Order: sequence, then C-alpha cells, then structure tokens
Amino acid sequence: MCGIAGIIDLAGQRSPEPGRLRNMAAAIVHRGPDEDGFFDTPGLAFANRRLSIVGLADGRQPIFNEDRSIATVFNGEFFDYPSLKQQLEGRGHRFATHCDTELIPHLYEDYQEGMLDHLEGQFGIAMWDSRRRRVILARDRFGICPMYYTRVRWDGTDWMIFGSEIKAILASGMVEAKPDPLGINHLFTFIGMPGPQTCFKGIRALEPGHFLDIHLGQSPRVEDRLYWRMDFPTQGEEVRGPDLKTLVDGLEHELLTSVEKRLRADVPVVSYLSGGVDSSVVVAMASRIRGNPIPSFTIRIKAPKLDETAEATVVAKHIGTTPIVVDVGAEEVLNTYPTLIRAAEAPVVDTSCAALLLLAKEVNKHGYKVALTGEGSDEWMAGYPWHKVHRVASWFDQIPGLKVSQWMRRFFMWITRSPRHNQELQKRAISAIGGYNGWMDFYNLFSLSKLRLFSADMLSQVRDHSPFEDMNFPTEQMRKWHPLNRELYMSGRCHLAGLLINAKGDRVAMNSSVETRYPFLDVNVFNYLAKLHPKWKFRGLRDKYILRHLADRYLPSSISWRKKAMFRAPFDSFHLDKVPPFVDQLLSQESLLKTGYFDAAQVKHWRTGFKKLPSWSLARISIEMGLVGVLATQLWHQTYIDSSLADLPAWDGANGSQKVNIFPTKVNA
Repeated sequence: MCGIAGIIDLAGQRSPEPGRLRNMAAAIVHRGPDEDGFFDTPGLAFANRRLSIVGLADGRQPIFNEDRSIATVFNGEFFDYPSLKQQLEGRGHRFATHCDTELIPHLYEDYQEGMLDHLEGQFGIAMWDSRRRRVILARDRFGICPMYYTRVRWDGTDWMIFGSEIKAILASGMVEAKPDPLGINHLFTFIGMPGPQTCFKGIRALEPGHFLDIHLGQSPRVEDRLYWRMDFPTQGEEVRGPDLKTLVDGLEHELLTSVEKRLRADVPVVSYLSGGVDSSVVVAMASRIRGNPIPSFTIRIKAPKLDETAEATVVAKHIGTTPIVVDVGAEEVLNTYPTLIRAAEAPVVDTSCAALLLLAKEVNKHGYKVALTGEGSDEWMAGYPWHKVHRVASWFDQIPGLKVSQWMRRFFMWITRSPRHNQELQKRAISAIGGYNGWMDFYNLFSLSKLRLFSADMLSQVRDHSPFEDMNFPTEQMRKWHPLNRELYMSGRCHLAGLLINAKGDRVAMNSSVETRYPFLDVNVFNYLAKLHPKWKFRGLRDKYILRHLADRYLPSSISWRKKAMFRAPFDSFHLDKVPPFVDQLLSQESLLKTGYFDAAQVKHWRTGFKKLPSWSLARISIEMGLVGVLATQLWHQTYIDSSLADLPAWDGANGSQKVNIFPTKVNA
C-alpha cells in the first residue's frame, strides 16, 4: 500500500502552495518510503508516497490515461489486476506501466464511476478528470484502506483537503487540530472509530464502500455516494445447500482463490500466525499454493492465560514453517502506547494493538513488506462470545411471558452496581440497527465507562447524542434479515472497520511500512458466506461451523475445533505498581481538568478500586477497559492537541503542539 493526499480548490482556480503538499506527503512517509510523486494543475494538487509492491520499476505516481486527461494517485492493491489489464487491452487501451494503479484511468474511461464495481481489492483512490472538472475520492468495500477529508475556508477560498491519514491533513497547515466530543463518544461506544466520525472536529472518514463525487466550479458540488454495502438475504431465503460437503467445497474454492490472489506481489509475502483457526487456515492454504511453507510471525503474550504460542507451534510444525516470535508483556505495551496513539490518530482501548504494532515492526526488520492475516472470519461467522450470550438469552426468551434476557441484563447491572444507561438512547440505538442484537451487550458493557468516568461537562455535551444514529445503517433493510445476519453486519461495519483493520490493522502495520492483506475480506468470500443459512456459520453454540469443517482438510483437529480465544494483551498494564511517569502525569487531576473529558475524582477512585473486584468479573473488565480509554484519550490529546499534559513529545507536524481546550470556561472558573 501507499499514502495519498491532496488539496482541492472547489472553485477550480487556485493552485495550492507546493510546500503545503510536500509537508502533507512528508507526514505520511512511513506509508511509502520508496518514492514520492506529485501532480498539480490549476485548482488542485495530489501527492503520493509509494510502498512499491507491484510494478517496482515503473509504478511511480501519479499515473495517467493515454492523453493525460485523467490523473490518479492510489493507495492499495487490485488483486484482479492481470485479468482486468488483459480485458482492457483487448478493448484497445494502452498500458504504459506494469503497475496496478493504471487500471483506474482506463476503467474510468469506459465506466465513469462504475469503475468501482469492477475493482477487487483494498484501496483509497484520488482521481482527476480534467475534461469534466471532476474529482473522485473512493474507499474500498470493507474500509481496509483509510481515507480522511475536511472542507475548510482558508484565505478566502473554499478548499477540500484529504489524506490517507489525518496527519497529512494537519500537515497542510490549513486545518486547526481541535477535539470533537462526539468523536470521543463514538470511541467510548464502539471501542474503535468506524467512521464517518473522527475525534478531530471537522475531519471525516470516508465510509467503506463510498466515494466523494466532487465537481469543481463557481457552484461546486460535493456528494457522498454509496457504491457498495454488505447485504444479506431476506430471512427465510438463505441458501441451505444440498449437503455440508458441497458447501465446504464451495468455501474452499473461494478462499483458496482469495489467498492465491493475495500472494501476488513482486516482493515476498509472509503471514501472521496466532494459532487460531482463522490465521492457521490462511497460512496452510498459502503454503499449499506456493508449494513450500510461507514465512510466519507470531506474538507471544507474556501472560499464561493469553499466550497462544503453543497452538501456533502445533500449526507451524504441521505446515513446516518456523515462526519468528515477538514477546509482548505489560512493559512492552506501556512503552509502545505513545507510538501507537501517534499511529492510530485516535484513542486506542484494545491493548493488543500495541502487540500488533510491534509485530509489524519485526516484519519490517526482517525485510518484508506484505503480510497475510485472518481478520474477517469472526465477523462473517459469529466468532465472538457475545453472539453465544445473546443466543442463549434468545432461547430462554422463547418461553412465553418470562423475558429472560431482560432479567439477565438487569441482574448484571445490579450485581455489578453499574450505573444505568439512558433508556431513551437505548431505544433509539436499537431502532437504528433494526432490532436488538448481541453487539449491544458488548457495547453496553464498555459504554458504562461514560457514566462512570465522563465529567459532568462531557456528559452534557453528549447526553442526547446517539452514535448509532450517526452510522447511516440501512435500518429498513436490516429488519428483513435473520437476527444473526444483523449481528454480522454490525461486526463488519463497526468492529471490523473501526478497530480490526484500522487501529489493529492498517495504522499499526503501515507505521512500519508493512501492507496487511485479508483473504477473508475478499468480496467473493463474503458474498458466498452471506448467502448461507445461519446454521452453517453458527450452529448451536459452535461458531465458524463451516470453516472448521474446511480447516479439517488442512490442520490438526485440535486447531480446527479449538475454542475461540480472544487475542488481547492485559488491560491492567497501565495500573501496575511501576508505570512510566507519563501515565501518572496524564491521569493527574491537573491534566484531567485541562482536557475536561473525565471526572478526576472517579478516575482516581477506580484506578485502585477495580483491583478489589474478581479478575473474572465483567464489571472489572468494563472498568479496566474504561480506564485504558481514559489514558488513551489523554494521550491522544497530549499528542495532537495540547503537549503540556505530560513529559512526552507531541506529534511534530503542523499544529501538533497546539493548546486547545474544549471546556475553557468551566476549567478556568
């Protein structure tokens, strides 16, 4: 992958200052250390930082069509490049490079914005059509590649500024870094940032499967348009199939094809290996396709209950690979978090993201640029424990008049002495997603942190705000789906896009110039699984049912049928007896009052109070996650908004050390 950025005068007249664009490219040099490229014309300018993976010798961007009326910069990979290039050449198009970027201008010549329907892969695209005075900014179907944008009035002109990372936008010097309480509310709802909301006021994330259609002129038009969205059959119309073997054969074909496509590169490809069925199947298939074991990388969490290296070793021996192991414990998590927040550009609650950042660093250290990984399997086949909890509750709910699930949730709130959610907001959230599903249990558990830890000012800012209503869910469509498929949609749209392929994927990998590829996030794999009856994905309380049968063809049964283990690092890393000075500084009363997000007294109380709860307690897990969220938010504020909170360096780009307070009146009173 690469990094792209640009500045557009929506009137189509003024050229941005060249120095601004170069600063933007420099801010994302980690995304593309191999070379840079720039394009400017009256009205706009594009920049690219390239991580060369395909077409090493002649893929420098921007890339044009034959008459240079169309220019494009691109971040990502098109896995159907060979076949699409052949089709286009058969229709008379002439290619000047061996790089997959060149598909974009030629496809656009034939299909206009319909080109997006023909592209398979992971991508962020910026394309300029000089004849129509039109810019297209597009993002792939699942949101693997990031794309951010903002619209600002600067020096009397209406500008659109975009980039693969928010750092590029800030580095333009035209955008002030300000916090958005609604974005922080999203973070404390979804444990990630699925977009379009970000934590920076005025800066938006382009949603997966969307493109911005921008027409320049005296009356410019900017439209956010949908070209693809996850879909499922109407309940009762799912494919039940003739028999299990036939369905497993079909999945094997789609997944093998997906893995084979993602092995295509002009550089070596490696794989992550956790010991779970998802990454293990990917490694096994890749090794079979190549005819020799694929190099693999494994994380060893230095906590017995979280360490999966024994299972990873079983897989490695079975396949014949020798994984490179990276040890990660509380100390490594603590020391890595400032870098993690700088990479993610948002607070990060999931401490395992720090482990993935260190893993990518090791991949880069060994000279590799591309790694396969197993994300997407849990999302498409109900791999999370809350699916099981919700299913059990639903079974009891079938007993007339008992409403067991409601009593279970009330009992949990009582036994953990948890604060109560705003019931009106709960109803609005449930309505927005087409009916209650298992993700609400998980998100509600974490959202309790708002009630425990937000300051009175912060609560007043977000009291009537429902993050679920910001997500543009296809509510009416969702109501027609099987309840499990509603859960799977939430998995893909919120958890996958907001955390797994964002803070846990692209941002930590590209921080070390490593591209991650996801065989389960192939559109054909998704479509195949989406159409199947839920019983093939989640049978009884057995998740990933069809995948486990497929895994039996490649792996020992102890791995194929292994119980799902959530990959995570300890949440209590920030609350040990010895922590780096920045932790106490960021959580001090002075720093908490400066930012205004959190109640200093409650943070002080729970920093020690959670230890009185049993380690297995859901209440303790909720509080630990909430405290990580507090620390991560303070660290994000220190990095990008106000560098006076702790003895840590701020991000060194434009506006990186600016001091901004969202509650100046209250704090100064």
